Amino acid sequence: MAVSNPFTATQGAGRRTLLACRACPRLVAWREEQAARVPPRFAAWVEEHGFWGRPVPAFGDARAWLVIVGLAPAAQGANRTGRMFTGDRSGDFLFAALHRAGLASAPRSEHRGDGLQLHGALITAPVRCAPPGNRPLPVEQRRCRPFLSADLARCRHLRVVLALGRLAHGTVLALLREQGYTPARGIVFRHGAVWPLPGGTALVDSYHVSQQNTFTGRLTAAMFDEVLRRCREVVGRSEEGE
Repeated sequence: MAVSNPFTATQGAGRRTLLACRACPRLVAWREEQAARVPPRFAAWVEEHGFWGRPVPAFGDARAWLVIVGLAPAAQGANRTGRMFTGDRSGDFLFAALHRAGLASAPRSEHRGDGLQLHGALITAPVRCAPPGNRPLPVEQRRCRPFLSADLARCRHLRVVLALGRLAHGTVLALLREQGYTPARGIVFRHGAVWPLPGGTALVDSYHVSQQNTFTGRLTAAMFDEVLRRCREVVGRSEEGE
């Protein structure tokens, strides 16, 4: 079966536009305020690397077959480091799993210059600035959506979109609706589910890798390894049908 990327590019949603974006006053104020609230445990890190405090771009392989969609930067995580899922426990869980799956060159992401590479995977998010309480408003989600659309469209080898949580799942489907796709009524968020998308691609659901899930056992390392295995299985089925 031939596979094609169903996402289309959004004009003007490039990296330069992203880094200069100040469209959401609440998020701009919060992300910049965090630079003055650096916890003592990060003080030395910030002294050496600086505090990012800007919208966070996608990170990963330009030839990615797998795009992982999170939620938003953590105030003292990616908002501090400038790299998706870097600087907090959620990222520690995610990168360790990607390394076990052969998708990351190292099991831990330290900072933007640490040499870490992703192989066949790209990490992005629906919202690029840290929101207070990790809860972006609907209007903020809508304003930021073109950047996710552009990231997905650039992945010419896209096979699987892995949605970490309900917000990511819903945003991916919203992007496709904007392009005229009508999802089947039964496509709802469910951990471990694999849903067909246009062009022979697939949407795979997982609980978010947040501490709220990983520290309580709702999402274990073995469970997430199984999700990544299903992502590879989708690719294998596609190649068998070509």
